[in-house]
Amino acid sequence: MPFNSRPSTTPSATSIAPAGYLPHVPAPGTVPQFPPVRVRGGRRRLPRTPRRGRRTPAAILATAAAALAATGTVSTVSAESPADRAALAREKRKPPAVRLVSAPVRIADAATVRLLRPGDRVDVIAAANSPTGEETDARVIATSARVAGVPRAGETRPDGGALVVLSVPRSTATALAGASATSRLAVTLC
Repeated sequence: MPFNSRPSTTPSATSIAPAGYLPHVPAPGTVPQFPPVRVRGGRRRLPRTPRRGRRTPAAILATAAAALAATGTVSTVSAESPADRAALAREKRKPPAVRLVSAPVRIADAATVRLLRPGDRVDVIAAANSPTGEETDARVIATSARVAGVPRAGETRPDGGALVVLSVPRSTATALAGASATSRLAVTLC
């Protein structure tokens, strides 16, 4: 509240205090002078760490991470026993993962398709038709192809064929498409 010379309209402490009690309250608008408060024996401040001291652990961790990334994955199996060496050899022989695609294939015999369920493994066989109507040699187009989809009941062609969706590598899907244009396809369960 700013100092002014007008008298205060608020009741003073002496008028509010009970009878016989006189508190030591300064006159309104005056503040006594006092020296500044200085705290002695307070907490001691810890010395600050230099900035380069904070960067050193981060640099060490970054260098270690880069070294581990450069060496590749670390094998947890030691190659000291014959069993461990055999396990490492099997791991190295694994072929790389092949990306599968969905290939719709028209199978000539719809009754055979009704036996299939999604997840089954089948071999796809193509039998080429000769111009005289006789079937020639059959050849295997796809081995151990996974069935991804089968037709619902009643979704067959009038000539007896049915469409099956197989999950196969891209090269096998190309071979299946080419064989279905010139041959009748059949499946055998694996």
